[in-house]
Amino acid sequence: MTNKLIDVATEESQKDAQTRREKGEFVRGTSGFRNVLGEAEFPSEPGRYHLFVALNCPWCHRVMLARNILGLQNSISVDIAFPGRTSDDDPVAANLWEFNPGRLSTLTGAALPECTLETATGKGHRLVKEIYAMQGSEEGSVPVLYDKKSHRIVSNESAEIVRMFNAQATELGSIHPIDSRPDLYPTSSAIREQINLLNSEIYTFINNGAYKAGFSSDQTVYSKAFRAYFDTLSRLEETLASDNRPFLTGDKFTEVDLRLFPTLFRHDPVYYIRMKLNAARILDYPHLWRWLCRVYAIPGVKQSNSMVHCKQGYFGRSWNNVVPLGPTHPMTYPDAYEHPELAIDAT
Repeated sequence: MTNKLIDVATEESQKDAQTRREKGEFVRGTSGFRNVLGEAEFPSEPGRYHLFVALNCPWCHRVMLARNILGLQNSISVDIAFPGRTSDDDPVAANLWEFNPGRLSTLTGAALPECTLETATGKGHRLVKEIYAMQGSEEGSVPVLYDKKSHRIVSNESAEIVRMFNAQATELGSIHPIDSRPDLYPTSSAIREQINLLNSEIYTFINNGAYKAGFSSDQTVYSKAFRAYFDTLSRLEETLASDNRPFLTGDKFTEVDLRLFPTLFRHDPVYYIRMKLNAARILDYPHLWRWLCRVYAIPGVKQSNSMVHCKQGYFGRSWNNVVPLGPTHPMTYPDAYEHPELAIDAT
């Protein structure tokens, strides 16, 4: 499998990974499918490609944001897995993503309407792992970008899927004219350098850093990730406050905003408790809060995720499977993201 869009900000070093895991550190694995849209093997055509996602997963959230913001809703189809993995009594194995629209949410007591069957392979697979097995792979992660014509996986690296969608949006059949949709990765070398630097910082200390804190079984590893997470939030707050810029690189929404959003979307209602990141809420950072609300208001963003799926997915993996009902103050989430005025500047 080729790897032509590699970005140092997309993945974690695997050096001594097993040893680090044994010492209690969460180490994210790497993605094995790294093909490129627009080349002869995978031509950019409307209606050809499909996404397998889980809405609680922040890496899936990235690609759904790109799909919807870039106007690819009509040309890239989607199947949505249940936000919890299979249980210990599953006939195949535990801890696997499954397409099971009849499965009940412990939070709502009902099936989740967004969940679907698997519709792209023609096989009606229940498990994401079975889609990988068709190509001899033992992977089982989401998101997956799938070619419905050749019945092959294109990519399972979210950062590269986002970048491909942006570069090929017109050819893939975007409903938005090129002059009215965001360019997530502008050609300006200065902007790209800025995006790449921020991507690296945000991936390391925020996106993956949340997991380093929340899934660590070592107090020292957790503490280091905890401090780095909030130090980075403070730096981003200062960046936005320095000139009251609307987005992280200036006046335009770019890839770096898209990549930060899924983590901050989850912070107050989920990560504050589940990932033990309880030093502060995003609501306590007025410029970041208003940025979060600004991004949430972009057409297509609200439709890219579900807070119910997020809460079910994260807390459903906790020891007792009980999902917290809050927060409800100052109001419920994600409704709060429609109220930038909730953040109060320090005086």
